[in-house]
Amino acid sequence: MSLLKNERNNLLVFFVKLKNHWPLRLFVLFICLWVLQMPAFSQMENKKKVPNLPAFDYKPLHFGFLIGLNAMDFKVRHKMPADRPEGLENRYAEVVSLNPGVNIGIVTSLRLNKNLNLRFLPGISFGQRDLLYIQDGEAEEVPLEIKSTFLEFPLLLKFSGDRMTNFKPYVIGGINPRIDLAKTENDGLSLRSNDLYLEVGTGIDMYLNYFRLSTEVKLSVGLRNVLNPDGTGEPEDVYFTDVLDRLSSRLFVFSFYFE
Repeated sequence: MSLLKNERNNLLVFFVKLKNHWPLRLFVLFICLWVLQMPAFSQMENKKKVPNLPAFDYKPLHFGFLIGLNAMDFKVRHKMPADRPEGLENRYAEVVSLNPGVNIGIVTSLRLNKNLNLRFLPGISFGQRDLLYIQDGEAEEVPLEIKSTFLEFPLLLKFSGDRMTNFKPYVIGGINPRIDLAKTENDGLSLRSNDLYLEVGTGIDMYLNYFRLSTEVKLSVGLRNVLNPDGTGEPEDVYFTDVLDRLSSRLFVFSFYFE
């Protein structure tokens, strides 16, 4: 029950952030409209009954590229009040908005069998998280802007359903080591550059006349604590680093694949 309660709270926090950021609302609305339109596309394809690229799935190896949108987030865990410096017992931090970012990458896909592919998707992603500090119920005027530029090296297994003329649903999961190339010191907060992410997602392959277009929604959860407890070495660290116990990265990604 406690696990279900925590997941419900995480969803509530996500939708509160969504409410406060209109570009991301448009992004989520686009995804919802895409999902709602898929049954109509499927019916059209069933009437057509003419498969495009009939030999595509039998290639042992194929390549492509991807472009996508992301929203970066932190799961914040604070120190107990007794473990904080004096006067900071009621100081907290939270991510106040989810800012849209961009992903680009290269696709290498190895066919293992009819329904299973091993995919290596090296790329780069850009994004930002706004961390707002609250002291004794009063929020600071300007949030801490934490910008990230990730080098990504995802290794994923893709399990596909049976092809329906020119559509094929799939689920995907695996690991993604990321290296943050952006400045790790952010006005009193220091972050570790390396992290390992677990990824899970779902999508649909669409076979067009000359290439396969895939759309995919994916959740990426960081396993490490990216907060550097040593801080930046500056005196103001006490107001930022010393009230936090753990920062875990999370990314929501919507991608287009061209193969």
